[in-house]
Amino acid sequence: MNLLSISINHRTAPVEIRESMHLSSEEIKQFVRDLKGSFFNEGVIISTCNRTEIYGIPVNNDVSFSDIRNFLIQRKPNEKISAENFQNFISRDSMRQLFRVITGIDSMLIGDNQIFKQVKDSFTLAEEMQFVGFLMRRVFDSAIKTGKRAITETAISEGAVTVSYAAVQLIEKVFSNLNKKSALVIGAGETGEIAAKNLIDKNIGRLNVTNRTLERAERLASELNARAIPFERFKDHLHEFDIIISATSSEDLLLSKKEIEAAMKKRNYASMVLMDIAIPRDIDPATKKIDYVFYHDIDSLNIIVEQNLAKRRSEIPKVEAIIESELDSFFNWYNSLQVAPTIKSLRDYFENIRAEEIEKNLNRFSSEDREKIEIITKKIMNKILHQPTVELKKTAESGISPEESASRIGIIRSLFGIDSSEKNNPE
Repeated sequence: MNLLSISINHRTAPVEIRESMHLSSEEIKQFVRDLKGSFFNEGVIISTCNRTEIYGIPVNNDVSFSDIRNFLIQRKPNEKISAENFQNFISRDSMRQLFRVITGIDSMLIGDNQIFKQVKDSFTLAEEMQFVGFLMRRVFDSAIKTGKRAITETAISEGAVTVSYAAVQLIEKVFSNLNKKSALVIGAGETGEIAAKNLIDKNIGRLNVTNRTLERAERLASELNARAIPFERFKDHLHEFDIIISATSSEDLLLSKKEIEAAMKKRNYASMVLMDIAIPRDIDPATKKIDYVFYHDIDSLNIIVEQNLAKRRSEIPKVEAIIESELDSFFNWYNSLQVAPTIKSLRDYFENIRAEEIEKNLNRFSSEDREKIEIITKKIMNKILHQPTVELKKTAESGISPEESASRIGIIRSLFGIDSSEKNNPE
């Protein structure tokens, strides 16, 4: 199958180039309008923070990798970009790349569980733009199946692999049910925001946010239905919180052992979890000596992250085996979209129907008539199949592209349910 793809990703280009190549939804829509008919008959564009990839079935054999690269670079100019920043794939390798992306093993963060939805959304957008035809829809179905198998049959996405998420997972080990707990996130930057969103995902009962710039805290609090606390007043409320996650860029400690001891007295020593994910640290590490205080800093959390990453890496061979299995399945199907196998499958399909019906009604005929019924029904079947057979042979001889031929044949196979009947009745 002449499926071409190009990829610029975290392995091939630094972040500043990847950022310049990133495509918004509106840009993707315009790209599709420009690509469709001029370069590709059908395809899909995937663009995330760490990759931009274009997949497509060319309008003719003259379309090259350089054509697609130049198309992208001309519309997203960057003087530092070159052909060396791209990977090129064709046919089975293109599909393997797509499957590696959707399963998360090609991600910067191995097993990234967001990429599955991002790829699905990319295909949905391509469908809305009528950029997905018969073959790309089958490619999409295979990709989704591969992604789901990786999730359900392996541990590729299990375990926290970011410090923010590792912190929340540890919190869950202290408090098995978070919906009655109150949490404070100190710092509304990227790390603090991720930690806050992870707490929301775990159904935290009450979420509070503080930041030196109150406006930023209010903006994050509004987005997450949380409460914003002015930075100069958050220490007055320390005793109210079961969980404190601190992620600022302060050069000095924000919370001392003495301040936490005072808060614990007001809490009657009800358990408190402190997660310091800042560099330098925000919370005095001596607080770990206080009874009923569970303290972790970024070093201990990084140990957990590295252990989980090692587990995920060990799952890569299992995911690769799933990918090769699904590639084999896809190309077995694709190779069946040839004229001779389809004519045989079509005739076998009708012959099975004919034979089954005769078998069901055999007792209604005398032994003398049975031979006549065989001859008559076979003649009827041959006449019914004569024109479809002629048209199928014309398809092979018409000089159209293999993809167009496969598409036409695939429609016939789908129309008669040949593929599903062959699965249910293997030889």
